[in-house]
Amino acid sequence: MSAGTRRVLVTGGSGFIGTNLIETLAAEGLRLVNVDADAPRDARQAQHWVRCDILDRAELARIVVAERPTDVVHLAARTDVEGKTLADYRANIEGTANVLDAVARAGSVLRLIVTSTQFVHQFHGTPAGDEDYAPYTVYGQSKVETERLTRAAGLACAWTIVRPTNIWGPWHPRYPHEFWRVLAGGKYAHPGRQPVLRSYGYVGNVVWQMLRFLALPPADVAGRVFYVGDRPVNLLDWANGFSRAQTGRDVRVVPRPLVRSLALVGDTLKAAKVAFPITTSRYRNMITGNPADMEATFALLGEPPYSLDAGIAATVAWMRAHHPALVRI
Repeated sequence: MSAGTRRVLVTGGSGFIGTNLIETLAAEGLRLVNVDADAPRDARQAQHWVRCDILDRAELARIVVAERPTDVVHLAARTDVEGKTLADYRANIEGTANVLDAVARAGSVLRLIVTSTQFVHQFHGTPAGDEDYAPYTVYGQSKVETERLTRAAGLACAWTIVRPTNIWGPWHPRYPHEFWRVLAGGKYAHPGRQPVLRSYGYVGNVVWQMLRFLALPPADVAGRVFYVGDRPVNLLDWANGFSRAQTGRDVRVVPRPLVRSLALVGDTLKAAKVAFPITTSRYRNMITGNPADMEATFALLGEPPYSLDAGIAATVAWMRAHHPALVRI
């Protein structure tokens, strides 16, 4: 992507993946704009920010038409799994429709990345095709609609749908207050040594993958769906990597029945609104694999640049700067 000829517009650039994407785009000297209802998490990125809620159809269209981007990365979304109905995820459905309309109106967009999620097909084996859906949670259902809207939009530009796996790294909104905090406090207990393969992804690799999609010939990526992230990893290896970097030691491994008993206690305390490190829901998550089919991504792009150890080192360096209590060595 040539810095002199391309202008990148990112929706949701103040979020987790967006913050890392904006950092990389800025470092490469690209002209860019972050369209987000919220201010950037990293104050150094304020110069690229334009405030706009993607649910404001008219204002969004005005901004996109005025900016005349050549490349759009649509990240803005509600990404938690707490919603009860699709109406709770208007940003993912109506908001996406507004983004697609704005892209069509601008007439300048050559490439578009629309962000979906692995949750559009989860815990039901490998999808038979791009439109084979088995959504997990209402959030996953809302992203099925994101994908369907993208296909139906009839855009003239080359669009690509990406499905992030479980992405981690600097600026993550929850891990500093959940998993990494539990590790730092020595309260993490891993359920057994049975391998549990999970599709995780270091955010630096995901940003690299997205930018590669924008740079490749349209014939390679247009109208296609790709999972983004790293190769599946054993959850215990991932947890140990962070534990060693944060505390200097491996995590405690305890028999699964004991962890399950603790999870039941956690359920009772949660009902009483008392915080506890583990519940039945988290326990099931810890013992359930969810490997995504990453082969199409790696076949097209090759191996991403950051190893597991390199991603952990970069993340822990960020922790030292922003959450020093999480690093004990």
